[in-house]
Amino acid sequence: MTEKVRSKDGTSIAFERSGKGPALILVDGALCHRAFGPMGALAPLLTPHFAVFTYDRRGRNESGDTPPYAVEREVEDIDALIGAAGGSALVYGISSGAALALEAARRIRGITKLALYEPPYLAGSRPDLPKDPVRDLNALVSSGHPGEAVEYFNTKIVGLPAEFLAPMRQSPAWPVLESVAHTIAYDVAIMGDYSVPAGRIASVKVPALVMDGAASPAPLRDAARGVAEALPNARYRSLEGQTHQVAPEAIAPVLTEFFAGVTSAA
Repeated sequence: MTEKVRSKDGTSIAFERSGKGPALILVDGALCHRAFGPMGALAPLLTPHFAVFTYDRRGRNESGDTPPYAVEREVEDIDALIGAAGGSALVYGISSGAALALEAARRIRGITKLALYEPPYLAGSRPDLPKDPVRDLNALVSSGHPGEAVEYFNTKIVGLPAEFLAPMRQSPAWPVLESVAHTIAYDVAIMGDYSVPAGRIASVKVPALVMDGAASPAPLRDAARGVAEALPNARYRSLEGQTHQVAPEAIAPVLTEFFAGVTSAA
């Protein structure tokens, strides 16, 4: 059942909770929400041990949106969810949602443990990145070209070859991607210059688990290790056979073990 909570700026944030146990908030990456993305399949695998909160990040699906955007507002959204959970929560974030979860752990209280999967920082430099992608993305969306914003993100930031976009445009998922294209700039703002923010996150003292997929590209894996090294109370783990699109059944037991100390019987 959908519930709603008001963030500090009055924005309505839609969420669902399921299961019983310690509260666990799942933070989506770019373009995803409760009805579209990995968390819908992951949540049921975690409910035997946790009260799982899945939510629509601002501007997506059933959540509201209040301009102007700032990363602080999304941190306040997580804080509001923690309030709805009773004042404390475990937090798991994937991709740019992992970077957002890191920012939340840095800025607010109430996060007791933090799990991150492949925050898409860069351990090295990438001179091909656009100089002002937030401006470019906002310009495309405001001029009525959400599809071009999705293409820009996937080719110029994610680095997909242009030929991958034609089949994407023909897929049933394309209208969903266009519907949240205005929020791509939010994720890009969260990532900053895409370098591992080692100095900034050194203040995050909560126990943390930073993961990557053993089959992911080397830059993502290097970034995950860099984040783990920068956090003062973190462990690093690589999941065999996994990529950036980590399988729910592969990560659920790892999260359960880390958050609850419960080891899979398999």
